[in-house]
Amino acid sequence: VFGVIFYFTGTPLYLAAMFGGIALATAPAPSLSIVNEARAAGPVTSTLIPMAALDDLVGAVVFFAVIAFVSSTLSVAGTSFIATLAIVFAPVLLGAVTGVIAGFVMRHTRSNAATIASMLALLLATALFAMYLNENVLTGASLNFMLLGMAFSTAFANMIPKEKLDGVMRVMNPVISFSLILLILNLGAPLDYHLVFGAGIYTAVYIVSRAVGKYFGAYVGAAATHATDTVKKYLGFTLLPHSGVSLVFTGISVSVLAGPAPECAQLIQGTIAAAAVINEIIAVFIARKGFEWAGELGKADEAKKAAVEARA
Repeated sequence: VFGVIFYFTGTPLYLAAMFGGIALATAPAPSLSIVNEARAAGPVTSTLIPMAALDDLVGAVVFFAVIAFVSSTLSVAGTSFIATLAIVFAPVLLGAVTGVIAGFVMRHTRSNAATIASMLALLLATALFAMYLNENVLTGASLNFMLLGMAFSTAFANMIPKEKLDGVMRVMNPVISFSLILLILNLGAPLDYHLVFGAGIYTAVYIVSRAVGKYFGAYVGAAATHATDTVKKYLGFTLLPHSGVSLVFTGISVSVLAGPAPECAQLIQGTIAAAAVINEIIAVFIARKGFEWAGELGKADEAKKAAVEARA
């Protein structure tokens, strides 16, 4: 949609790809909070829970591929797209390797404290090694620490027993929540919220086209995998919340565009800032309605009781 608009308005088309990359992101917290608070259970809920993680993983891969393409396009040093893409995805490989090492170590620890200490030590070592590479090896580029952490945690989380992972997460969840707040505030602080009032038609186009894409994308995917009618009809509504992850992606986009294309940075900044405010008000309400229309609110206790009876 933005590609068509920008074609006729003379705006660089790579900006449309950046809007698309940001729009892919889903903020899982609002929908998962509805699931927990409203005790939702059913096909839509069961599909959403793994989707909440997978959706952002796919979104991050696509977004950083777009960022690599735009960075190579705007690079005054003539860096190739392949080289830029390699730098963007190098942290995935590095994080995966050190995460596997962490997983092996954590599988042999005897206490929760030792498990957490091993994880933190290897995470710190990974971050320090990445900082060394940024300072001494890579010139004019840097590894992305968000992808580094995603790959690291994904690797070890799939290698250790569930009991150990639950023990780690009980301690780390408050730290992660606080860190995410700092991250979003840090990336959101430079966003000029005065631009919210001047964003206008682009914000409306962004919100509507993203909602249409999420809904029909989920519908087509559910139909292709022979999901139930409720999943086809209502899953898309639960994927509409957006704000937290969109601010992270927007902050990265603005940092890429600020030097070579400041007018594009301002456009993407104002549009997403306005969309983050407006969409979150609408999306949380619609997401809850999605669970309600699917008939899954308050069904968790019934599902748990049925499972106990089935085992008996």
